[in-house]
Amino acid sequence: MAIVKPFKGLRPPKNLVEKVESRPYDVLNSEEARQEAGDNEMSLYHIIKPEIDFEPGTSEYDPKVYQRAAENFQKFQDNGWLVQDEEEHYYIYAQTMNGKTQYGLVVAAHTDDYMHGRIKKHELTRRDKEEDRMKHVRVNNANIEPVFFAYPDNDILDRVISRYIDTTPEYDFIAPGDGFRHQFWVISNSDDIEVITRAFSNIPYLYIADGHHRSAAAALVCAEKQKQNPNHRGDEEYNYFMAVCFQASQLTILDYNRVVTDLNGLSSAEFIDKLKTHFSVEDMGTDIYKPARLHEFSLYLDGRWYRLRAMRGSYDPHNPIGVLDVDISSRLILDEILGIQDLRSSKRIDFVGGLRGLGELKRRVDSGEMRAALALYPVSMKQIMDIADSGNIMPPKATWFEPKLRSGLVIHKLS
Repeated sequence: MAIVKPFKGLRPPKNLVEKVESRPYDVLNSEEARQEAGDNEMSLYHIIKPEIDFEPGTSEYDPKVYQRAAENFQKFQDNGWLVQDEEEHYYIYAQTMNGKTQYGLVVAAHTDDYMHGRIKKHELTRRDKEEDRMKHVRVNNANIEPVFFAYPDNDILDRVISRYIDTTPEYDFIAPGDGFRHQFWVISNSDDIEVITRAFSNIPYLYIADGHHRSAAAALVCAEKQKQNPNHRGDEEYNYFMAVCFQASQLTILDYNRVVTDLNGLSSAEFIDKLKTHFSVEDMGTDIYKPARLHEFSLYLDGRWYRLRAMRGSYDPHNPIGVLDVDISSRLILDEILGIQDLRSSKRIDFVGGLRGLGELKRRVDSGEMRAALALYPVSMKQIMDIADSGNIMPPKATWFEPKLRSGLVIHKLS
């Protein structure tokens, strides 16, 4: 059963939230963060992307960069740009994209649940990325940014959330860049806090939607602190890490598409001919064509769009991994035909989140930067949960959640 608790959030004053908040650290590079921060000394980028305080080209993994993060974090607190709540609260974080709103509960989740599989993952983590986030958590002694969880729909939690969203939020703003609305409420009523804690204790599993490396880093830091504390009990604040938990049915997963630099020595005609081994191929003309259902793909090549449909026998409908379109396309197109085997390291492929639209695929191919593009039908939340429940791992670059969580609305200190 899921263990969660309220916590004393460290938050910007209402009049400063739009100065402090930012995009997550991992959705932009150092130069983009430098440009977005500009001359705003209150931008959270000075904590989550502190390399922007140094000369361009400074490695984000340089020890002095981590140290600067800690210095800036303390500066934000000293200057009153971040202020800690006096009591433990839960929080509600709402995001509205294209007229659809999803409501998340901000909680402190227990690392034991992560270590024992009650918080389920669907992606592999990379040790270098874990190490980076572990250093960031360790030097700040805080979870600066939350993990993104999903949970099975729950009427009790839904009723609590519904009562609060009819009241005036603590924060309410349209974020620059994404243009989405972000709202935030504080749950301070002790009865509501108890109801939330009890409701989560009856939920068998939570699912990581986004933030696998942050979750792993939190568990690693917790393990360090346990060893350093001879009187460790298990209820210390360092045993918990910050997560925003959304009902699974509310979440939006967009397509995560591929562009490739070459056809592995094949001509366009030869490539199309090889596709016909496992797919029906139909020329859809020059207008953008978007896949309309599972096991359907759209290919952009030489100024034309093609509809590809996986033939029966090309995948196992009873295999939770093999039935995924990301696996079908990786096995039968990228690997078998194009010779691209490692999606994490190959320089011949790049990935485009669905928020950019299929027009971005067309642009990158038409510009000559890429040779062809492949658009996929998005993975469903049910598929993700089924795979996590089965103990399997999704193929790389399978999911793209939108909207992304904004960072800086609340921070969880480990002591």
